Amino acid sequence: MNILILHGPNLNLLGEREPEIYGRTTLDEINHELKKRATEFRSEIRFFQSNHEGVLIDQIQENRKWADALIINPGAFTHYSYAIRDMISAFAKPVIEVHLSDLSKREEFRKHSVLDGLLNVQRIMGKGADGYYEALANLAGAGL
Repeated sequence: MNILILHGPNLNLLGEREPEIYGRTTLDEINHELKKRATEFRSEIRFFQSNHEGVLIDQIQENRKWADALIINPGAFTHYSYAIRDMISAFAKPVIEVHLSDLSKREEFRKHSVLDGLLNVQRIMGKGADGYYEALANLAGAGL
């Protein structure tokens, strides 16, 4: 299984940005662990981080034929990027939206995801870095 993993804005600062909310694990550490686990599942992964909405959309478009599934933490784009929503809808393959914190326990504006209602999207939140690993296991382990 080929899985594209996208990290949205400010996730490159994991480990130092508000560690009481997002944890102390760095993005490099998460990616390293994802790569190790993907090997155990005999899956191929590609991961990419950007602070720019259009670049994330470009990554989905460029990898849409290669990828069998997508794991995405859209960061703040979760709450307002209908362009990312449209691309994920067009992707039309399994998607898991991951959030390190539990959005339902955060500020009011964070409680809504523009990905709500898309049939190909599941959500894992509030599990820190383990949310990424659970998403990978759900996709690769299930062999979708």
